[in-house]
Amino acid sequence: MTADDSYGRLDDDDYPAYTMGRAAEMLGTTQGFLRAIGEARLITPLRSEGGHRRYSRYQLRIAARARELVDHGTPIEAACRIIILEDQLEEAQRINAEYRRAASGHTAAI
Repeated sequence: MTADDSYGRLDDDDYPAYTMGRAAEMLGTTQGFLRAIGEARLITPLRSEGGHRRYSRYQLRIAARARELVDHGTPIEAACRIIILEDQLEEAQRINAEYRRAASGHTAAI
């Protein structure tokens, strides 16, 4: 990998750039919290060659949402389930919007 390739990844939300310690520090939480949401299968961090967990910015946003719910008293398992359901709802709404656009374009052509 060249230096140019590395710099290009700085904007990649899915690039696993953060160690567990750094991720926990950025979120203001513990490494145990990150392990718990991993065990609940909310996020699955990638592993370095040495087996260390690495997190992407996208995963950190999800973890931040989980922390927000937990900070407001939601049990961690429930918080993870809520986030998964929110994500599924958002995806279903996106698909429905695409179908509506396609259908309105189709009827306009008739």
